[in-house]
Amino acid sequence: MKFIELTVHTTSEGSELVADLLWDHTNYGVAVNDANDVIALQRDKSTFWDYMDDGLSEDAGGDVLVKCFLPLDTAEEHIRAIREGLDALRARSEGFIALGSLETGRREIEGDDWQEVWKTHFRPLHIGGRVVVCPEWIAYEPKAGEAIVKLDSNMAFGTGEHETTSMCLELLQKYLREGDTVVDVGCGSGILGIAAVKLGAAFAYMTDIDYVAVRSSEHNAALNGVEGKVRIALSDLLENAEVCGDVMTANITADILCRLAQSIPARLRAGGTLILSGIIEPKLAQVVAAYEGVGMRLLEQRRLGEWFALAMRKGA
Repeated sequence: MKFIELTVHTTSEGSELVADLLWDHTNYGVAVNDANDVIALQRDKSTFWDYMDDGLSEDAGGDVLVKCFLPLDTAEEHIRAIREGLDALRARSEGFIALGSLETGRREIEGDDWQEVWKTHFRPLHIGGRVVVCPEWIAYEPKAGEAIVKLDSNMAFGTGEHETTSMCLELLQKYLREGDTVVDVGCGSGILGIAAVKLGAAFAYMTDIDYVAVRSSEHNAALNGVEGKVRIALSDLLENAEVCGDVMTANITADILCRLAQSIPARLRAGGTLILSGIIEPKLAQVVAAYEGVGMRLLEQRRLGEWFALAMRKGA
């Protein structure tokens, strides 16, 4: 399906007003590109980032891009209405809010093209000897001892192709025991919790702060027939203090792992194994120190590309 991507040039102050106007004309998404938002988040010490372009630390300037996506067959009438709405917005806001130029630009794009590219290139992935991550549209005959994890074609993250996910799956196969309870923090597509159940875990608790990730995990759990052996919660960890795991996984970012260094081990049983990933080399020592400082012992460290994964054990 083809779309017109319409871009409006405005300011940080005017971006929400412009976005609200665009939402009146599309059901296919509105995006605000404002470097000042990133700078504000970086300065907010309650938010943690591993990466930020050094150039953003300077003044980002006043030009903010607000984009919407319009179906090709109805785009012209909506663009006319949007331009009329922008003129009216400027008239109402004059002397109160600086809206910038409100100039518009347009280009034709292919909608949902990423899904077709993903389908073209994604094949069954054999990870760590036992796990095979397989797209739902490909028939795969499992060999003896293989644990098949099927993923929906609409998933954009957590496919097993990323180095951090791959290392977590390898470590799960090494340390998981039959009948274990697994806790996965930041579950994404649900791949780690689902794989754990397929590898013999009795139950998997999974959490994520992203509503889309929770829905995706629920869908993929049903696709794999394990929905009765998982619980998926919209949470930054596990608010239910009764939840405790023999194995925990957290494939997030190093700064968030450090922030959760007290709470994550609290949900791990004595003698349990903790698998961490999403760690870059400059943050590695910091993560290790944070968890050793709360009684965790490093079992092993793995590296794949620029990423690291850790396996740690909780003392008695």
